[in-house]
This record gives sequence, structure tokens and C-alpha cells, in this order.
Amino acid sequence: MTAEARPDPLARAARPADETGPSASGKPVGRTEGAAFSPLYRQIKALLVQSLERGEWKPGDLIPSEIDLAARFQVSQGTVRKAIDELAAEHMLLRRQGKGTFVATHHEARVRYRFLRLAPDEEGEAVRTESRILECRRARPSAEIARILELRAGETAVTIRRVLSFDGVATVVDDIWLPGSVFRGLTLDVLTANRGPLYGLFETQFGVSMVRADEKLRAVAASSEIADLLGIAAGAPLLQVDRVSYTYGGRPMEVRRGTYLTNHFHYRNSLN
Repeated sequence: MTAEARPDPLARAARPADETGPSASGKPVGRTEGAAFSPLYRQIKALLVQSLERGEWKPGDLIPSEIDLAARFQVSQGTVRKAIDELAAEHMLLRRQGKGTFVATHHEARVRYRFLRLAPDEEGEAVRTESRILECRRARPSAEIARILELRAGETAVTIRRVLSFDGVATVVDDIWLPGSVFRGLTLDVLTANRGPLYGLFETQFGVSMVRADEKLRAVAASSEIADLLGIAAGAPLLQVDRVSYTYGGRPMEVRRGTYLTNHFHYRNSLN
């Protein structure tokens, strides 16, 4: 992937004839004739994401009310609501009845495992999850990992291996790569001392919120190394999930290869 400059979405987007668009300062801007059209609520959504990316509101923070945001951007409250609805559907924001809208955090119970789609075959069954960190080190990544993470020549990555167990049974082996320049100070001791979700640690200590992920799935045979970690025979069938996770602005922050034992679990996803 090649990093690209992200132009101000409002510099390109034409405004509806009956309503001028917002600017980052909240001042209205006139129509741009001949420019590609972008619905006004999408422009507001882009500005809200920019504020999240800049750290104006941190994970767990209450964002301003719809009325206040409408005044800030000089648009209708309905336009702001539609933008927030999309961000809530994408799990960047969380609505709490009677309390307002908050920046999503991986410490939140409804969000912390949203990228883990492995579910027990017995639906509704409570599962105890344990994480065991086996390795954390800095190393020169492969060319492919460096390309995906958009690392410059010579930059290192932090590599992590861990085993997830469900109800005491080793079920997932995760191999993780992170940009070393962003995750300075991430060590085996830090990971071992962490009692919360891994993405929650990334938020709290490194200011990185994972907000989106792309995955590829394939069936594989267990290597002898993975088989030993999962306590199965070499060659046993496994599900391999390759994931790239992104922070705000579409910046790649993690490459993860998860190898899943699906004897008593299945990969679950909802398609709209």
C-alpha cells in the first residue's frame, strides 16, 4: 500500500443548492460547480473522523451533542444525526440511551471482541477466554509485511505471538506485526502484565485505536509448530484468518495471522 495525502473532503465536494457545506472551522462554504457530489452528511462524517484522528475526542470520551455539532458545522441536526448513525454502525461511536454519544473503546464490552468472529457451536454458551503471550520482539519484517504496514526502508516491526484459550483449551494462535516506530516501549513484560484486551492496551498506552479490519480466510493444514501449540496432530484441518487492521484515516496499524481450531467453534459473520 502506498500512503496518500488525504485532501480535505470539502475541497472537492459540491453542496446541495439549498444548503451550503461546512468547513473544518465550522464556517459555511459555497457550492463548487463541476465538482464531484458528496452528500452533506458524508462531509460531516468526514469532519468528525478528522476530529477523532486528531485526538480531539479520546476513546471513551463523550462527544458534543447533536445540537452543538449542528451549530459548530452550521448544518441541521438531522444531518449531524445521520453522520453519527453511520459512525455508530461502524463502531467508531457508541450511543448510550439518556447519556449521549461516546467514542468507541476496545475496553467497552460491546466493542472489545468485535474483530474476533469465532463463536462456540453451542450458541449462548458463556466462554472463558485466556491470552498467553509467548513472544514479543523487534525485528526486520518481510517485504510483504513492510509493504502492508507502509514502513520505510530499514524500519522495524514489533512481532508478537500469543495463544488464545477458550475454557482452558488452546484454540487460536495469533502472529501479529505492528509498526515499531508507533509501538515503542511495547515489550513482553508490558503484554504479560496487561489484563485487558490487546486493542485496549494499544489505545491506552500507544494512542492507537483500531477502527476497521479487512480479513482473508482459508483452510490450512496444521504445521508441526502450530500443532504443538494447539495440542493437535500435525496436518489437522485449521482455519487461517489473515487480518489487516486500520486506525482513523485508513492507516494500517496491524497485520495479524490467526490460526483457528474449529472443533467446537465456527467463524460467524453478518452480511448486509
